Amino acid sequence: MDTWVWWLVAAVGLGIPLIVTALPEFGMLAAGAVAAAVTSKLGGGTVIQFVVFAVVSVALIAVVRPIANRHRDRRPELATGIEALKGRQATVLERVDGAGGRIKLAGEIWSARSFDTERSCEVGQQVDVIEIDGATAVVM
Repeated sequence: MDTWVWWLVAAVGLGIPLIVTALPEFGMLAAGAVAAAVTSKLGGGTVIQFVVFAVVSVALIAVVRPIANRHRDRRPELATGIEALKGRQATVLERVDGAGGRIKLAGEIWSARSFDTERSCEVGQQVDVIEIDGATAVVM
């Protein structure tokens, strides 16, 4: 059998643990084996095939792995629950001051209180929700 076929067998052999363990490094080694198979098919010697295998595998691990780690560690950009309400605007339905009041937030009526206890917001005024404290929106 030709050498390039053995490199393809090695690529498949490295692809199996990739599927079983979900470790992307095996896929990068398999890509290095495919590159060595192409080198063999083009007439490269045994030493050049191993050098191509090593260079491609190490280059993929050095470049792709840090990128994959950054994407894995990134937090989801979609805010849900009360986190999605922070920063939204609401309309005052009943006067809001440090003691309380009512607002319409995201189509629902919420109890609210002013962040600045000395300040009050009148009916119809637009306010910004800065946090949710239990079932009360703290507005400014």
